[in-house]
Amino acid sequence: MKTLTQTKTSKFSFKKLFVLSYLTFGLVNEPNVISQPIANQKFDDESKISNISFITKAIKKTGASVVTIDTQRFVQNNEFSGDSRILIDPIFERFFGLQLPRENKPRVEQSQGSGFIFGDGLVMTNAHVVNGSQKLVVGLSNGSKYKGKLIGQDLLTDLAVIKLEGEGPWPKAILGDSTKIEVGDWAIAVGNPFGLENTVTLGIISNLNRNVSQLGIYDKRFELIQTDAAINPGNSGGPLLNSKGDVIGINTLIRSGPGAGLSFAIPINRAKDIASQLIKNGKVIHPMIGINLMDETYFETNKSFVKVGYVVPNSPAEKSGILINDIIIKVGNKDINKSSDVINEINNNGINKSINITLKRKTKIIKLKVKPTDIKNLSKK
Repeated sequence: MKTLTQTKTSKFSFKKLFVLSYLTFGLVNEPNVISQPIANQKFDDESKISNISFITKAIKKTGASVVTIDTQRFVQNNEFSGDSRILIDPIFERFFGLQLPRENKPRVEQSQGSGFIFGDGLVMTNAHVVNGSQKLVVGLSNGSKYKGKLIGQDLLTDLAVIKLEGEGPWPKAILGDSTKIEVGDWAIAVGNPFGLENTVTLGIISNLNRNVSQLGIYDKRFELIQTDAAINPGNSGGPLLNSKGDVIGINTLIRSGPGAGLSFAIPINRAKDIASQLIKNGKVIHPMIGINLMDETYFETNKSFVKVGYVVPNSPAEKSGILINDIIIKVGNKDINKSSDVINEINNNGINKSINITLKRKTKIIKLKVKPTDIKNLSKK
């Protein structure tokens, strides 16, 4: 009995010692326990930084340079305000004794588009955004607004440059290189659709070098980047960015109706050249020889070729002897596979300087010299 009691006492003492030791160990090591969350917090902060998406980084880099362009133009309207043809018929007006209000006074038509700052107070946008406007107000992402002055516009390439009336510093977009983009690359469209500032949409580069004639547009002259990034009304003139946030194009067209999801942008390299001419001269020279081109394919060999579809009367092409149905083999030193090859070589040659053109006419190979002229000179003839 005594032995049993001593054994219980020993076990109890051991338990007390174990509990006291555990408490002492916890108190001694308490600072280490408290410091652990601090280390975790630092790790979490680093993780958040590394987990920021490339889209967010791209917008932080370029978003501040994107602007809203509010335009106003005065319109003289001499039509009746009524919509019914019966009500605007003078006979019915006299018969019923109606006095219809006439809108003879000029009214203000307002619209909105997008653009981006690319130089010291210089904004690039689409020509159709500012065409015919008497007043331009440019809004920055920080809420400030400035009057804008149109430096120049080129309707043929749908590009315009605006000068902001104010002092910087200005948030400037970084212009990329549109020759380095490939189908499948990320594409980020930024703009102000429906007046909703700095709206961002994401897609990919769907295709390159889309000729505007493929879209049924014959009064413009540029090749386009095709993307599935959504471009809505009001996005026109805003930048198309690559994954790094560099501008690779200018949002300009959308495919409405069936086939929605097709959006188009002007390559930035082409835009830079046009903007440079507008800033320097206020206008753009477009070398032309006066021919309409058609891309066709030999089905037997599946090889493409470029055929002359039309020759403008009294143009350099007609004067040099180019005929309808001639196949263009070479322009300068460039072998021709598509119509854009011809356009690019003539553009690079400039005006008032002859360029060699090699043609195939039925079974004959013909070499000619043609001196391009500005498109404005073609319209005068």
